[in-house]
Amino acid sequence: MILLTGGAGFIGSNILAACNARGRDDVIVVDDLRDGAKCANLAGRVFADYLDVDELLDGLDGLPRLTAVIHQGACVDTTARDGRAVMQANYTFSKRMLALARRHGCPLVYASSAAVYGDGGAGFREEQACERALTPYAFSKWAFDQFIRRELVAGRAGDVAIVGLRYFNVYGPGEAHKGRMASVAWHAFQAARRGEPPQLFAGSDGFVRDFIAVADVAAVNLFFLDEAAAGRNHSGIYNVGTGAPRSFGDLGRIVAAVTGGPAPVTIPFPDDLRGQYQAYTCADVSRLRAAGWTRPFTSLEDGIAAYWKALGGRMTGG
Repeated sequence: MILLTGGAGFIGSNILAACNARGRDDVIVVDDLRDGAKCANLAGRVFADYLDVDELLDGLDGLPRLTAVIHQGACVDTTARDGRAVMQANYTFSKRMLALARRHGCPLVYASSAAVYGDGGAGFREEQACERALTPYAFSKWAFDQFIRRELVAGRAGDVAIVGLRYFNVYGPGEAHKGRMASVAWHAFQAARRGEPPQLFAGSDGFVRDFIAVADVAAVNLFFLDEAAAGRNHSGIYNVGTGAPRSFGDLGRIVAAVTGGPAPVTIPFPDDLRGQYQAYTCADVSRLRAAGWTRPFTSLEDGIAAYWKALGGRMTGG
């Protein structure tokens, strides 16, 4: 049985879909559905059970034998300022999921973030010298990565695989509930459906990001579970990006081409993002490739076209 936290969320629901595509429904989905919009991400999915986060924490001793823990649940608001709440959600809870995986002797694959690299001035390698968290969200992800590193160095993981995945700019179906935190692609699609031009920050041709399709992210998660099941322990932290960054301007023009909508326009850069905005990201995927990941990543053109198709490929409607 697989325990999937954040299973109704953006990336988690796509991992569940990838499991279903393999014919697997032995998944316990864990989430917090106070935001009922996330229920749409579970519609049509098949899973063994659903647990609220509080139900999970109250019933850890009563869980069936787990074969894996995929931990995607987190506070994902990169602009959140309540550091205490963010740490409880992203650091303390993650430690409990690690303890759970150890108790069951099963692999833990968890979501980290490229936000740990800050402005990216020191590079995007999975090394402490490159890590400069600028926000509570980024710090919470970095702090858990540091905890995992200490555990691995001390040999306390034993034979259990512990894999942290640093996601870069993920886009794709299932993110509608995220509102402001949804990808630029999603916001651009909504503008196109209204017959309006996508809005990009001034200077967007100079803002370059490593955009990765959510289907690729889900596939990387399952790859590490497959490797663990085959007895290949790749414990460590890995970047999950394409290594081929593109500008927000490119993204806006691709959306316009795919939808047939108007070309993007620029708006002033928001004051609340100054000093915290990653103007450039590019995943160094050397470690991921060295672990055996050989598949090509989806191009931005193909990914945006597939996303538009998944949304219904229409200019009007929900």
